[in-house]
Amino acid sequence: MKRIVVLGGGAGGLELATQLGHSFGKKNKADITLIDRSQTHLWKPLLHEVATGSLDINTDGINYRAHSTKHHYKFKLGTAYDIDPDAQVIRLESINDERGVEVLPVREVQYDILVLAVGSVSNDFGTPGVADNCFFLDSHRQAERFQQALLTQFLRIHQLGGDQRLDIAIVGGGATGVELSAELFHVADLLKTYGMPEMSAEKVNVQLIEAGERILPALPERIAGNAKRELEALGVTVKEGTMITEARQEGLVTKDEEIIKAHLMIWAAGVKAPEFISQIEQFETNRNNQVVVKDTLQSSNYDNVYVIGDCCACQQEDGSYVPPRAQSAHQMASLVFDNIAASLKGEPLQEYVYKDYGSLVNLSKYSTVGSLMGNLMKGSMFVEGRLARFVYVSLYRLHLIKIHGWFKAMIILAAQRIGKVVKPKLKLH
Repeated sequence: MKRIVVLGGGAGGLELATQLGHSFGKKNKADITLIDRSQTHLWKPLLHEVATGSLDINTDGINYRAHSTKHHYKFKLGTAYDIDPDAQVIRLESINDERGVEVLPVREVQYDILVLAVGSVSNDFGTPGVADNCFFLDSHRQAERFQQALLTQFLRIHQLGGDQRLDIAIVGGGATGVELSAELFHVADLLKTYGMPEMSAEKVNVQLIEAGERILPALPERIAGNAKRELEALGVTVKEGTMITEARQEGLVTKDEEIIKAHLMIWAAGVKAPEFISQIEQFETNRNNQVVVKDTLQSSNYDNVYVIGDCCACQQEDGSYVPPRAQSAHQMASLVFDNIAASLKGEPLQEYVYKDYGSLVNLSKYSTVGSLMGNLMKGSMFVEGRLARFVYVSLYRLHLIKIHGWFKAMIILAAQRIGKVVKPKLKLH
């Protein structure tokens, strides 16, 4: 029986493991295993909501182990630190408890077919002080850590009163930085109704810092311009063309030696694949640690290793690389499933062609802007407001359908809507 291992339970990894489980695991045609460092899955575009307390991972996350038993695959908790593609082995770090006592030793997992779906981590580009003084939003653990720090700062302002303000600096004008900026104002206003009457959006000073010429550089200029106007109307200070050279305890230092003071600093200025990937000499990687693949999404050196999502360096016809987005991870997962099925039957594999269905940026309750259809038309269709919000929410619904099926996904969505009525709108612990 073939051993198929999916390393990484993000959007693409979990969708793929679910498909493989139903098609091969259920019928005992293959042994399917999903490995992830966390017990819980959360759709990565929602991490900024976890970071502000708008979303609770304990109620909105998906437990891998519970999901695996219902969808016919195995789950292993562990953090990969090495892969030997010649021996077809993944090596996992030991797991220790809170006291540092080893619970599980270093382990090895054998595979016949491997799918790398390890996602990405923040890229600080070696900027001094960033690792020590800035928060990252790579995982729900990091998002929850920021949420606790944010709550502490909110409590400080409430207790001290007067003209106290909370200064927050966000480095990186991509979708994460833009969406987080808007969500912070929404949360500050909500706190009025949760025992903090001194809090309001006026008490928060958010600065969004982008090194490039404009925020949202991966999106059409019209969308970026509209998003910038919406943010500035909320009160966000948008600093474009501003490079950060150092992060200190009191704030950020720009290339012009200006100090941007902040109580909280978030680094969302770029991503790269996890560092251990670049240390595997047998894989061909680029400067962002991504694994270079063939058109079939097989690694350039090993046909039994597929790569999907943010850790995949897939070059398009125009020379550019497929962008690290949820929609590309979803498309890659679907193609790799078809190619694994084809390889097991001895049939030819399909080539991957990225289809851009557009991009959307959600500015909390205030607005949603974006473009639909992308390269499916000669030009993009600009959308905003309720229509854009509906499409944005629909992307998450489609993800739930992929990993739960129609019936359960609809029940989960209904439960979430009820939860919004009966549960607090903010996580305050």
